[in-house]
Amino acid sequence: MAKNKNRQVDANACPLRKTSIGGQALMEGIMMRGPKVTAMAVRNTKGEMVIEKFPTTGKERAKFFKLPIIRGVFGFIDSMTLGYKCLMRSAEISGLEEIEEEMAREKAEKKAAKAAAKAAKKETATPEQVKAAEAEAMENVAAAEVTETADAPEAKAEKKKEESSTFTNVFMVISMILAIGLMLLLFFWLPTFLYKDVVEKYVSWFPKNNRFLQSVCETGFRLLLMLGYMLLMRLMKDIRRTFQFHGAEHKTIFCYEHGLELTVENVKRERRFHPRCGTSFLILMLLVGIVIGFFIPAGLDKWLRVLIKLLLLPVTMGIGYELIKICGKHDNWLTRIIAAPGLWFQRITVMEPDDEMIECAIAAMKEVIPEDGSDQI
Repeated sequence: MAKNKNRQVDANACPLRKTSIGGQALMEGIMMRGPKVTAMAVRNTKGEMVIEKFPTTGKERAKFFKLPIIRGVFGFIDSMTLGYKCLMRSAEISGLEEIEEEMAREKAEKKAAKAAAKAAKKETATPEQVKAAEAEAMENVAAAEVTETADAPEAKAEKKKEESSTFTNVFMVISMILAIGLMLLLFFWLPTFLYKDVVEKYVSWFPKNNRFLQSVCETGFRLLLMLGYMLLMRLMKDIRRTFQFHGAEHKTIFCYEHGLELTVENVKRERRFHPRCGTSFLILMLLVGIVIGFFIPAGLDKWLRVLIKLLLLPVTMGIGYELIKICGKHDNWLTRIIAAPGLWFQRITVMEPDDEMIECAIAAMKEVIPEDGSDQI
């Protein structure tokens, strides 16, 4: 690896090495996944960087699950599961739960003040009655604070850890169920509904029961829905920061692939659009869906068509995964064409990071680089 941190590099130059290391933006941090170790670097409420690492799982599967197409399905499930766990953990470290607790405490205090004011407005209320009402309203808040103080530090920490773990697991399951439900509604049922019950019904000149046009139109609707969803997400301040961390992840991986020393200055000069990005994977899945849709007969009931597309989802996912791997491993005119739509969409989900974000990405990256070079592809 080059030691001269001031070495100039063409951001579009072909990397010296290709790595299998990937990552994910978290709440106020970055997760990097190497072949042996996975690490996350997250800033807490004091701005201090907290680093946690653990062994990378999924490498010990039987050979059958590592076959082309099949490995993409299990790889996607692994990435989703790990991503949710790290995201929930980053929320704990970055103080999101503390903010929620503080908001709940403020709400209780406002409720107490409101109860006291209500008692004061009564004509028959005496000063003693007003004080009693206020004391009663504050009782729950005070009791909670006394309980926290009375607990031993070790017991309190252990209790909070158990509660946090249970909450994280439950929240993760609920979030995944809701996310899957929303995905099925928006990206499977709605495009088919729009085509069958809007385009074919009300656009008189449009050809009926044409499976090629139907597949293209449905994918067009999905792309528009995804574009709208991403743009709405970008309007949220916290999500914009996550998108910036996303940029730090990509730039750091590029810096490592170009053989440069992992410093903030070197990372800042790199591109922020990477062909192995999750955004590119989603876009490729949609485009692969066009081709798969060509083989589904036209004129089917929309619910039956949605069901068939769901059953073919693992195939779509597996092909998309293989295309992402090819784009990440090779750099030629064909892979550039394949990667182009995903790279364009990354302009929405990948933003320029600041120095502190880059520092998190570098810290996580250094923890997962294997000494034996087993990350090279």
